[in-house]
Amino acid sequence: MKIVITDAQTVFDEIVTAAPIYELGETKEFGLLKYDDVAESIKDAEVILCNKTVLDKNSLRLAKNLKYIGLFATGYNNIDIEYCRENGIAVCNAGSYSTNAVAQHTFALILEHFNNTAKYGKYVSDGKWKRSKTFSPFVYPLNELAGKTIGIVGLGSIGTAVAKIANAFEMKVIAYNRSQKNVEGVTQTDLDTLLRESDIVTVHCPLNDDSQNMFDKAAFEKMKSSALFVNTARGGVMVEQDLYMDAPNCIITPHIAWAPVETRQRLIDIVVENIKSFYRGERLNRVV
Repeated sequence: MKIVITDAQTVFDEIVTAAPIYELGETKEFGLLKYDDVAESIKDAEVILCNKTVLDKNSLRLAKNLKYIGLFATGYNNIDIEYCRENGIAVCNAGSYSTNAVAQHTFALILEHFNNTAKYGKYVSDGKWKRSKTFSPFVYPLNELAGKTIGIVGLGSIGTAVAKIANAFEMKVIAYNRSQKNVEGVTQTDLDTLLRESDIVTVHCPLNDDSQNMFDKAAFEKMKSSALFVNTARGGVMVEQDLYMDAPNCIITPHIAWAPVETRQRLIDIVVENIKSFYRGERLNRVV
């Protein structure tokens, strides 16, 4: 089969490579195609693999032999699903590959806030500890997670994984979800109650019409003045300017919660198995 990878540098590096994909057939790998270059670059492809490349009616118009589009992602809003359905092109995504990684990143942010590890590390490297009058200088506040209330917005696979970790820290776990779910150690409540009672509010819901701009100035004003807000979901669930107004202390990372080495390797394994399943006539992780 003829395979084209359109945005390889968004997934692969020197540790996690595309080698398993090359074993499947004749593979052409592009680092990061510009939209205007996509159509010509994929015109001979039978299989296209992408992460965020926009594959719409225009960019797919020359790909007359295309049978399959595989995503290095769970979301598929960059794919013209109706065009693929009308032209008999299968589309498969890779769900749930990053659950543990995103839950881990969520707690990396929470622990940094409550332990100030980076600040204390700099305090030592700047030579301030050796000049301190005490062995344990109380320069930055430290707080225990045990007994704190964490409010989880969205009880999907990631939200449930976050709840499990929170329970291990002996936190009180409350959650808001559109439907009722039975998750051990979690009490479901309405959103206003969650905002009012939580010491930490962490968001794990998909971005849709209901969640777009859910966290605006009005929502932030309902939270405790001391509360920590963590968003490892989509940026669109919050109004960034409203958060910026009231939060002088921010930790912002690139889009890397999903990207540990083991997670990306798991992603490649899923993508490869999706292709194999398609050619066996199966419907593993099929969107279309």
